[in-house]
Amino acid sequence: MDIKRICAGLRAGAEQLAVHTAERKNGALAAVAKRLDAARAEILSANARDVEKAAAAGMKESLIDRLRLTPSRIDSILESIRIIMEQTDPVGQCVAGWTTPNGLRIRQQRVPLGVASIIYESRPNVTVDAFALAYKSGNAILLRGSSSALESNKAIVSAIKAGLAETGVPEAIELACSGSHAEVDEILNAVGLIDVVLPRGGAALIKMVVEKARVPVIETGSGVCHLFIDESADIRSACAIAENAKLQRPGVCNAIETLVVHRAVLQQLLPALEETFAGRAEFRCDAESYPILKAAAEKAGRAPCVVRAVPEDFGYEFLDTILAVKTVGSVDEAIGFINAHNTHHSESVVTQSLPNAAAFQQRVDAACVYVNASTRFTDGGEFGFGAELGISTQKLHARGPMGLTALTTTKFFIDGEGQIR
Repeated sequence: MDIKRICAGLRAGAEQLAVHTAERKNGALAAVAKRLDAARAEILSANARDVEKAAAAGMKESLIDRLRLTPSRIDSILESIRIIMEQTDPVGQCVAGWTTPNGLRIRQQRVPLGVASIIYESRPNVTVDAFALAYKSGNAILLRGSSSALESNKAIVSAIKAGLAETGVPEAIELACSGSHAEVDEILNAVGLIDVVLPRGGAALIKMVVEKARVPVIETGSGVCHLFIDESADIRSACAIAENAKLQRPGVCNAIETLVVHRAVLQQLLPALEETFAGRAEFRCDAESYPILKAAAEKAGRAPCVVRAVPEDFGYEFLDTILAVKTVGSVDEAIGFINAHNTHHSESVVTQSLPNAAAFQQRVDAACVYVNASTRFTDGGEFGFGAELGISTQKLHARGPMGLTALTTTKFFIDGEGQIR
């Protein structure tokens, strides 16, 4: 990959985009959506080849599900572009403004970052989401997806470029498509060529990018998410939330990996939970929860679904139909356990106690902290952003689902009348 040539093209595209109006950018996005819609057959065919290859290589089904595109998922991709078009363009927004005692008029305004790159795994919808968010916020983007989604990404980027050729800036997007890992090293060392890199994927990918990058990184996080069932929780609601948070899509970063249960409700909750899950997940239990869940599973004829946990099961991102279970004696113990084992992504408590809910939200260290709701809502689309660049788990610049403003910075505009210091 000729990183200097590619980034020079992207920089030229970013400079064009920086002065485009929201109306002009939206027109280009509309043309892209139209091309993607027209290219459905080619995109689905390319994706089928990726899925077939992944299955032959032994990829587990929960991860194949992240890779797979369907007509309805393409519909969702197109809908996300529409929502992004409807979002307020952050570029040019005045964050603050004032006049100094000597008469200088100062405005702090949002401007694009410039050239961004995203390194991501499996999910081809990210190809469209990242492009659309970057384009609307005035940035050019270099995409580097995983080799498992290479055919899908090629087909998608081809359609995007065709749409941009009609009315937009085709130089605003490039795909690193050799499949070589050397591409990642080139991106991470592109000092002065790339303004920011975003990793989106599992813990190993994120760790590698953070440790090796010489360019600025917005750190996204793997999803070791917890659901705490407080002693005051409504049991039926707790079971429904746990089922959704673990089983709706177990291979995504906002699915829970550990259920934390107050000791006072173990005997009520766990049999109801086992009945709700009905053998669809393996429970990895601590010493207190194991005999209760084992007895409930045996009664239902599902004994193999309950095993004893090992310490490594807590704080691990399974991305599978596996749920660790931990017993605690108080909300304070739950908060301490979660803060010691999470990845600062999304955490939730089921409780009817307002003080416990407040303590949980204030003291749990995570980008998104829920009360009486599933962690599966941590998503740019669900938050009204249309799409997301990822879930930032850092505390600088951006945190949580990253929408349009995450790819902007601010610039000071100072107007004077001959003032000197």
